[in-house]
Parts: sequence; C-alpha cells; structure tokens
Amino acid sequence: MMAGGARRVNWFAIWVSVAVVAVLVGVGVLVVTLNNQATDPGPGEPPTASNIDTDTGAILVGSGESTMDTYIDFMCPICNQFEQAYGEAIQGLVDDGTITLGIHPIAILDHQSQGTEYSTRAASAMYCVAVADADAVVPFMQAMYANQPQEGSTGLTDEQILGIAAAAGVSDIDDCVNSGRYSKFVTAMTKETPVQPGAAGVGTPTIAINGEVIANSTLPEPADLASLFAS
Repeated sequence: MMAGGARRVNWFAIWVSVAVVAVLVGVGVLVVTLNNQATDPGPGEPPTASNIDTDTGAILVGSGESTMDTYIDFMCPICNQFEQAYGEAIQGLVDDGTITLGIHPIAILDHQSQGTEYSTRAASAMYCVAVADADAVVPFMQAMYANQPQEGSTGLTDEQILGIAAAAGVSDIDDCVNSGRYSKFVTAMTKETPVQPGAAGVGTPTIAINGEVIANSTLPEPADLASLFAS
C-alpha cells in the first residue's frame, strides 16, 4: 500500500505553490486597494453574535480548549481543495470537543471577479448567515465551495448566494446580503490576516494552530490532524 502521508503533503505543497503564484500576481492590486481604503473611516458595522469574535473576525464553531483558525477566500480554489481534504477531519475535532474552529472569511481575490467584488460579497454574506444561525455556518461554507465560481469570472450573484443560504436553512437575510452589510468589516479584517511562515504576503488558506500560524505544507495527513493538538 502506498504511503499516503507523503503523497498528501506533496500534493498540498503543489497546491500551495500555485496559490503563492496567484497571490504574488495579485499583490500589486491588493496593495493599491488597501492603500485606497486607508482613509476609510473604520470597519463599518460589525457582525454581532455570540459565535463571532468581532476583534479578530473569527466565526466560532465548537467549544474545544484548543483552537484552529482558518482564513479563507470563497474565490480561492486552494481553499476549496483544503476543505475537501481536511473538512471532515476538522469537523471531527470540533464534534469531539478537541477544538474551537475559527473561520475568517476574508477578501484578497476581488480583482479576480471582473469588478463585482465577489470575495468581499461572499465573505459579508457568510457573516450574515453566522449572525442569523450559528448552526448554518459550516453547511453554508460547504455549499459555497460546492458552487464555487472560477477565478476570473464574475462570481455568484447575490441572488445565488441567498439561494445557497436558504438551502442551508437561513432566510430573511436578503437586505443583509444585498446591501453588503459587513463589507467594510471584511476589508478591515482582511488587513489583519497573518502571513504564513516563509510567504511573501497574505495567502489563502492560512492556518493557525493555538494562535500560531503554520506553513500549509507542514500539515499532517487529515487522519493525523489531531496530532497538532496533542499535549
């Protein structure tokens, strides 16, 4: 039987290399965007709910003593691949009480959606869902990945995002999504995203274990993910 550990890490390293290239290509656009927003009066209206840490932007899932934070962009294909590879293992650690998962929806790929700012709209919508129903957060995230648009496309429309939210059990958030209620908050939190060790700039997904950012290429096999939290 082939040694699965080496294969998984090598494939994820390849995904990360591709993502780094994409991030470096977009870094100039991101810097210009953030500089243009330097005079912004503030983070706007924060999403307020017991499952949201408004200081860090984390949408909290579970109540374990250890923490795992994931910084994701809904336009990022590597984030989708990460979810497919590790999502079940992460949820298992949430369910058995090992970890509290902090999901940070950020927006570094708005320049990949032909001016529709899909990354920001999608992240704002996730906060709308999180405020409305904590239990719908993970199903909504998974459905957004299942319906992920290609980079360089216009992304999903607000109506399509609302349809995904409804399928996850959340309705009556039309005004929140259509108005981009938490867009300024997303922008503010994106600026606070940590940089992975050895990286030239912000990328997604970015993973932090118990507050310490790690290189994605060092992640163990999904089956061994619990080893990151061993005392």
